Amino acid sequence: MRDLLTAALVQSANDAAYALATYVGHGSVARFVRLMNQRAAKLGLRETHYARPDGLDAGGQHSSAHDIFELARLDMRKAVFRRIVRRRGGIVAGRQLYVWNDLLSTYPGTIGVKTGHTDRAGWCEVAAAERDGVTIYAVVLGSPSRARRNADLAALLDWGFSRYARVELIAPGRAYATAEIPFSSSRLPLVATRGTRATVRLGRPLVERVVAPGRIHAPVPRGTHLGEIRVYDGKRLVAHRPLVAAVGVAKPSLGHRVGWYAGQAVHEAGDLLASLSPF
Repeated sequence: MRDLLTAALVQSANDAAYALATYVGHGSVARFVRLMNQRAAKLGLRETHYARPDGLDAGGQHSSAHDIFELARLDMRKAVFRRIVRRRGGIVAGRQLYVWNDLLSTYPGTIGVKTGHTDRAGWCEVAAAERDGVTIYAVVLGSPSRARRNADLAALLDWGFSRYARVELIAPGRAYATAEIPFSSSRLPLVATRGTRATVRLGRPLVERVVAPGRIHAPVPRGTHLGEIRVYDGKRLVAHRPLVAAVGVAKPSLGHRVGWYAGQAVHEAGDLLASLSPF
């Protein structure tokens, strides 16, 4: 099964595709094609309809760049698929593999995904590349030549990497808010427990929103969940983490409270006298 998948995905071997279809369809290629269309509908690929398992030109068979991207992205979540589509050659079932995906050797960071060519569809490919933690997909359909397809895919991937980056949105241990501590002139720092990195569009402003109390009620043990930091890209929430007490705060004793009130009274009296002084 792995050999057949490798031959179909790397070399676009039509005989391997038909062997897989016959096996999964319990001897019926037509049954397998029905299963393909049922699966496409379940995945929400509304612009896709299959008529044969190898993708060659056939009446009623079509897809779109968007659907091909969605399918590739879902497939790349499977480890065995990822390992196969980044192969640059090798021997399968005693045969030398021919690799159609030129970007694997010409575009740094390419990790897949799948090429295709028919008379009606032209030269096609959905490609994926990784750089600094960012994965970019690009789809080209109907290109007039293999070289033009490769050049256009490289240009699309370059464009994507120039506009997206993986950045730290929430820093671990950073105080994003402070809360008033009763009977104290100090404030309690509220820190993020863990950091968060995410892929964002460069040049687009992000908004931090802190939800936290302005004043606490002691006692508060260290690490108590007291709020949340949220980061928005427009209306889309891209990161969030709880905010916790950076230190513990004990319940103030009676003596501490009396002393604090006395100190406040002295401070207010000093302010009053200063305001009445002619000098």
